[in-house]
Amino acid sequence: MPKSALTGSRIREHRLMRGLKQADLARDIGISASYLNLIEHNRRRIGGKTLLALSEALKIDPSTLSQGAERAVVTELQDAAASDADVPVELDQIDDLVARFPGWAAKVTAQHRRLRALEQTVGGLNDRLTHDPVLSERMHEVLSTVSAIRSTAAILVGTPDLGTEWQARFYSNIDTESRRLADSSAAMAAHLDNLSRKDTSTATPLEVVFSAFDARGHHLRELEVGGDPEALAAQMSEIDSTAARTLAAEYFRTYSADAKAMPLEAFEPAAHEMKFDPAALAARFGVPLEAVFRRLASLPRGATVPDIGLVSCDAAGALLVRKSPSGLALPWFGAGCPLWPLYAALSAPGVPIRRVIEGEDGARFTAMALAHPSGPLRFDRPPVYHSIMLLIAQDDTSGEAAIPVGSSCRICARSDCDARREPTVLTHG
Repeated sequence: MPKSALTGSRIREHRLMRGLKQADLARDIGISASYLNLIEHNRRRIGGKTLLALSEALKIDPSTLSQGAERAVVTELQDAAASDADVPVELDQIDDLVARFPGWAAKVTAQHRRLRALEQTVGGLNDRLTHDPVLSERMHEVLSTVSAIRSTAAILVGTPDLGTEWQARFYSNIDTESRRLADSSAAMAAHLDNLSRKDTSTATPLEVVFSAFDARGHHLRELEVGGDPEALAAQMSEIDSTAARTLAAEYFRTYSADAKAMPLEAFEPAAHEMKFDPAALAARFGVPLEAVFRRLASLPRGATVPDIGLVSCDAAGALLVRKSPSGLALPWFGAGCPLWPLYAALSAPGVPIRRVIEGEDGARFTAMALAHPSGPLRFDRPPVYHSIMLLIAQDDTSGEAAIPVGSSCRICARSDCDARREPTVLTHG
């Protein structure tokens, strides 16, 4: 069963829970009862205005009806399958597993996250052992001292007729080097113990920061009312390392600046008035287009606010910001789909690009992308660009031609893609 098909079953379930008749609900949202019947029996896709109208009539958040929450679980299961392609699994039944056995799906994804965290920890420890200057120095001292003691002892054993005076000198050298070995070993042990007591985060600082963003729906109420970005970064318990707090403070300062330039009480009604058009909003508030992208993605979700996603990358294509909309999963590692307008924008910095894209589940989005300088322009060095892409959910019935895209090549089942860079581990269900 396609993942998006589960939406119809949820609509039926919530309608029955509220004791509503199919004909009455259809009349309330302005569609025919036969069309609603097709939706509930998963024979018609649903999105955009129809989904928002149904969620409002049922008094429930649109994301509860859509596949947003389950999409993340499906993506993690696909990642788990991709991590060990030699073990055969029923890839075409992942969606059914999530729908029918959510507990088992959650258990598998939790174990995958644990394994991924352990791999990251091992990689970090290996890197630390290789590049830690203090540890390298202590190890060098230990090995040098051991070599000196061994050489002195070899002379004593190999020269039985050595004079008493020279024997005393060599014994004194062994005593001195032994004491130095003990001191070096104690210093190395203390350094290792100190490292073991420090934060050994199971995720990169960037992942920690955006996990905190995700938990709050990318809407930070504290900063909307003028809160201090550094104080907020220090207060969040999940941001528990110095590197993550530094990175969080940087992102929070940008959020705070956007909130001051486009106050929520003025920006939200303007966004509705201008039909969420970023260019019109940029002109209204006198701010750069990329700032409007970020601000739209930070709007609190509601029945009248469309599903909005945001993704950005650096000039190397590495993803920096991820806010997944329902129907288009964003990868945790590596780059995304080469067909995303996000990457096309890097070839024409400063030129806004608009495309309609369609995910593998049939969800359609208006994708708007722009490459912009990530810092001040200077004459003594070339500019460094970041690319940012806003995704706004589109009604399936718009009729506009769409570009088929995926999440990333490894977990994309499209077989006729000219942009594929590596084989997929998935098959069509």
